[in-house]
Amino acid sequence: MAENLYTVSSSPHIRSKDTIQSVMRDVIIALIPAMIAGIVVFKTEALILLIVSITSCVVSEWAWQRLTKRPIKVLDLSAVITGILIALNVPPSLPPWMVVIGGVFAMIIVKALFGGLGQNIVNPALAARAFLVASYPVAMTTWTLDGVSTATPLGILKEGGEVLPGLMNVFLGNIGGCIGETSALALLIGFVYLLYRKVISWHIPVYYIGTVFVLSTFMGRNGFMTGNGLYEIMIGGLMIGAIFMATDYTTSPMTTNGKIIFAIGCGVLTSIIRTFGGYPEGVSYSILIMNLFVPLIDRYVAPRVFGEVK
Repeated sequence: MAENLYTVSSSPHIRSKDTIQSVMRDVIIALIPAMIAGIVVFKTEALILLIVSITSCVVSEWAWQRLTKRPIKVLDLSAVITGILIALNVPPSLPPWMVVIGGVFAMIIVKALFGGLGQNIVNPALAARAFLVASYPVAMTTWTLDGVSTATPLGILKEGGEVLPGLMNVFLGNIGGCIGETSALALLIGFVYLLYRKVISWHIPVYYIGTVFVLSTFMGRNGFMTGNGLYEIMIGGLMIGAIFMATDYTTSPMTTNGKIIFAIGCGVLTSIIRTFGGYPEGVSYSILIMNLFVPLIDRYVAPRVFGEVK
């Protein structure tokens, strides 16, 4: 009978109301608390860097697509997110022109030359941060708070200092550091929103942060069982890295087990760099290194295909 005939159509057969733009919009909303916290703590400097960074990323992507006669896709908001994340991962005292260079590097070298959205092999914002650290190490490691030079909690720990900001100041954000890493509370609010909107799963942030907590507690900076895991996870770029950059769809594994392996790897590398490396922070490099292992993880942690036989 005609009513029993099946309709044949091409994939995808499972559709969703979500679009690239709607997902990106949710990420931007989740980043608003961190942006507000950064502006409150670092004032006009943070606001200027946010505006400059977003503008440079959007203009770079638009110009590249225009010059190469590709479809203009800046309205998908992915360039806006990259611009926000670059600004949140630099010191508030960084000259704006350096942020422009970071934005151009992220959008052209890391993203566009690899094929655009969904084709880049590492996170563009983190790659831009690593590029800026290599190119302008002094500017990228000069920290200010209320216009006064200050050390970050990670820097104090690295140098063996004992006078550290209180845990509440660290949690709320009244400390020096990068613009977006200052308030753990603001980042956790964004995390809850992303979970509520089902933009990300909890696996990567929880396993990443949990791994750093365990290792920094039992593998303390001064020997076995001398660390303060709770303090270590509140400072530096761990929260923003685990929640907003390690969870990037393009550069993280597709399966749940793959995400767990990826997150634990990030946590182990972060703890090793923080404890034994010459650089106080290890989040950026840890995620970038694990980004390169994602194809291998996806290959060996692939789910079994339904109906598969040996």
